[in-house]
Formats: sequence, C-alpha cells, structure tokens
Amino acid sequence: MMRRLLFFVAATLVLALPASSSAATTSVKIVPGSFSPANVTIASGDTVQWTNTTAGSHQIVSDTGNFASSTLTPGQSFAFTFKAAGKYEYHDGLHPLLKGTVTVTGPPPEVTLGANAPVVTYGGSTTLTGKTSSGDSGDSVVITSRPLGASSTQQVATVTTGAGGEFSSTVKPTIETVYTATWKGASSQSAMIQVRPKVRLTRFSTTRLFAKVTSSISYAGHFVLLQRRTSVGWLTRARIPLGPSSGRLFKAPHVRGTRSYRVYLTAGQAGSGYVASWSNAVRVRFLH
Repeated sequence: MMRRLLFFVAATLVLALPASSSAATTSVKIVPGSFSPANVTIASGDTVQWTNTTAGSHQIVSDTGNFASSTLTPGQSFAFTFKAAGKYEYHDGLHPLLKGTVTVTGPPPEVTLGANAPVVTYGGSTTLTGKTSSGDSGDSVVITSRPLGASSTQQVATVTTGAGGEFSSTVKPTIETVYTATWKGASSQSAMIQVRPKVRLTRFSTTRLFAKVTSSISYAGHFVLLQRRTSVGWLTRARIPLGPSSGRLFKAPHVRGTRSYRVYLTAGQAGSGYVASWSNAVRVRFLH
C-alpha cells in the first residue's frame, strides 16, 4: 500500500512540473517559382531551415545582410537561428524574383553603451564599450557623436562585435560630446564624455612660473587661480590673468622655504562645453 502511495505522489509531481521549453525549427521548402511557405513567424531563438526541393540551384540571401547561404544544389539545406526580434526579408540570390519574409517575435534588439572614463583632458582619449542583446559576434555596430553646439550627429566609427556581442571603440572628444551606438535599428542610451582643458604649469626660472591653458577655444582674458599646497589642501593665493596666447609668465609668491604650487581653472573660466581643470604641481624654493 505504501509503495503504491509513493508511486502516485511521484507521478503527480512529474505531471505538475512545467514542460521544458526548447528552440523550434521551422521548415521552408524551395519549390519551383517560390518559397513554401513564403512568410513565416517564429519566436526569438528559433531556427528556420530552407531545403532545396527543385532540380536547380538556389541561394538564400538576407536583404539586409544578416544571413546568406552558399549555393544550394538539389536536396541541400541551409539553417539560420534568429536571436533578435524583427522582420527579416530575404530573396534567392540566383533568382531575385523569389522572395520571402521571416517575422521574429520577442524582445526587441537592444544595445548598451558606456565609457571607461567619462571625463578626459583635452587631447586625451577614452574607450566606449557596449554589448548587443543577441550576444552574436561579427555584427556591425555604428557609433555616432554629437559635440556640444553641433546641429546634427556624425558617424565616427563602425565596430564589429566579439564574443558575447561585446564591442569597444576609442574616441577623442575635443569638447563635451554625446555618443550613441546603433545596432539592428536599436539605439543605445547616450554616453556623455566631458572634457577638461589641458592646464600646464612649468618653471621658467628658479622662481618664475609659466601657466598655459589649451582647448579648442582661446583663453585670452580668462584667468587661473594660483594655489599652494597646505596641510588642509590647496589654498588660493593669487588670480593670474591669461594673455593672448592663453598663457602667462609670473613670479611665484616670495615665501621662505620650499612650496608646491598649481594653477586651477574654474568651470566658469573653462568655457561652454568644458569642466574645471587643474595643472601639475611645481615646487618653488626661496632661501631667504
């Protein structure tokens, strides 16, 4: 009696388990003058298999370059797995009037985009990285940019996905720029890269310093702040106006001993499309 009860419970549990889902394959025959059926609808992840049942040769070619078979002689087949939702039109490469459509249901294609360094110094670069939802390698992803003030976007690169659908592209923005990735009609969320003007401080002589700011604009008439390192951080000691060449030669404050200085460019002085920036540190020594 106990054995029968245990068997009944086990059988009930097996019947209660959900059926396992697996990808399906839809068959399309190449018949004289057409594909049969010419239009099929499948789920994302399913496969379509075309079989040549004619006495001649045929070739399956996607209208948008997503897939293509070799020449199929009588009896040969070609299969392709569709991993992204959408409508895929195709034709016979050897008989262009033969056309068909595969409609794939499921989540729409998605592509991500980010940057390893969202702020760069003028003249420097950063790497954009992303991933496609299909996870396929060999897909093309278009990277576009829109610098601040530009009236339209421009294509800056076309990259190819690697393992897992991942891709990367190195860019060198000269001003605040928004980047977007496009794949199979889907656009990523924008990635904004901000730019710091390049600020340099060099020693012209023992106690004289030269400050220089560089970006795509002139800094004549702007100013930088001369700052000295202290135990509580960088403290401002003077305001240094910049000349026609976006630079200024000046004498360091006379303070006995060795001191470290830098120049700081505020966001307001950096200009539209740029963020605050600062120079390297320079040590100055006064003996008396």
